[in-house]
Amino acid sequence: MIAVTGAAGPAGRALVRALLARMSETSGSGPAPLRVIAIDSAERIERLVLPAPVKHPEPTPELAPEPGLEYSAEEIDPDPPVTADPGSDGAPTDEGATSSSIPDTTSTAEERPRRRSYLPAGLSARLEPKPKDPKPKPSVPELGIVPGTDTGVDWRPADISSPDVVTALDSADVVIHLATADDLAESVTGSASDRRLRAVRAAQAVSMAAAAVGARRLVAVTSAMVLGARPDNPVPLADDATCRAEPDEGQVGDLLEVERVLERIPRVHPGLAFTLLRPAALVGPGVDTAVTRHFEAPRLLVLRGTGTQWQFCHVDDLSAAIWTAITRGLDGSLTVGAAGSLDESQVETISGMRRLEVPAGLAFSTAERLNRVGVLNTPASELAYVVHPWVIGSAGLLAAGWEAQQDNESCLKGLLDDQRRRRATPSGRRVGGRDAAMGAAGAAVALLGTAAIVRQARSRQSKRRRSTLEP
Repeated sequence: MIAVTGAAGPAGRALVRALLARMSETSGSGPAPLRVIAIDSAERIERLVLPAPVKHPEPTPELAPEPGLEYSAEEIDPDPPVTADPGSDGAPTDEGATSSSIPDTTSTAEERPRRRSYLPAGLSARLEPKPKDPKPKPSVPELGIVPGTDTGVDWRPADISSPDVVTALDSADVVIHLATADDLAESVTGSASDRRLRAVRAAQAVSMAAAAVGARRLVAVTSAMVLGARPDNPVPLADDATCRAEPDEGQVGDLLEVERVLERIPRVHPGLAFTLLRPAALVGPGVDTAVTRHFEAPRLLVLRGTGTQWQFCHVDDLSAAIWTAITRGLDGSLTVGAAGSLDESQVETISGMRRLEVPAGLAFSTAERLNRVGVLNTPASELAYVVHPWVIGSAGLLAAGWEAQQDNESCLKGLLDDQRRRRATPSGRRVGGRDAAMGAAGAAVALLGTAAIVRQARSRQSKRRRSTLEP
């Protein structure tokens, strides 16, 4: 049986779904027995069971016509019939007959013509209340598995940073620990020290619990960001490349500390086989990272005089890499990513976004100031991952027969489509302004640079306007 810790995130749900699919392929037709254990906190699992309903604004009871609107004429009856109250003082009427409670003084007059009511086009004289939204379905198919709706998965709420996680891992033969962050909005809330302490304790607790329940293999997923993004990096980086990332207070620093704990597993738990996977920039439905938010800014940030290479890893390809590591018995550190990379001009063409070139010193100093005053909740050092290359080769997995099914171009297109769908959903709209950009250093600098360009353009237009009005 395979257990996945941190399974309630976007990458975790995609992994659980992929594991079920591969297990059903190997077991043949028929209902699959319970073979996947999904573990996460009770709060995160509960959010999957009942998504928050989308709130619509209440309809306005009356709308007065405004100047400039198109109007349409509609005939209405000035004297609608009024049903008599059976218990009133009026004369009794036959069943189904109607009479007015107001004395009829115009019975002998000719029938009055219907008068016209002029309302804005598309509106009727009477506004019907908007029907209430149906009860939200406990399923989000594009994001993966939902507790309580799928067979073959046992969702177990547990604190993965506590030694009590050993109870949830009971009967697990293989344990997969997702240490990489795939939900930036959730991971940057709270203090950086608490987040790091929880990440380190989770690595310690899961590794000890895996050995205690007798699991034969532990697969941990961090990120290739620990290898560092530098202008002098070789392309591609080898699987056993030295970790040269800055040990900052951000998520990259968290992963460096997590890997220091994980590298002791072969020595502390010799009976537990260990695999460490380092994927490139993760993309997939619902995945939210500093790299994905870079594409929510108005423009692409480019440092003057430098060039970068973009490489992605789809969550489905990561799931296939984990399966390969389990079935082929691969040990040690492995990198996971799509073949090759995209240069800046290719990214501009695919995304349709214009570039914003700024000096390197100005970009990093701006990011540092934003972080210092609390506007930017990620360190300025993470700016390097969107301006310097950190391309990986995936040599070990390729030699074992694994191959990425999603290339970099399709990964980028999928990322952009996912962002468009999220912006079109009222409950999922994160940007319209700067909220998304302020979650990542590169996007924040690009946003401020774009705002400066707009202000300069408006200033020049204003000066030209004044010069033409002067005699």
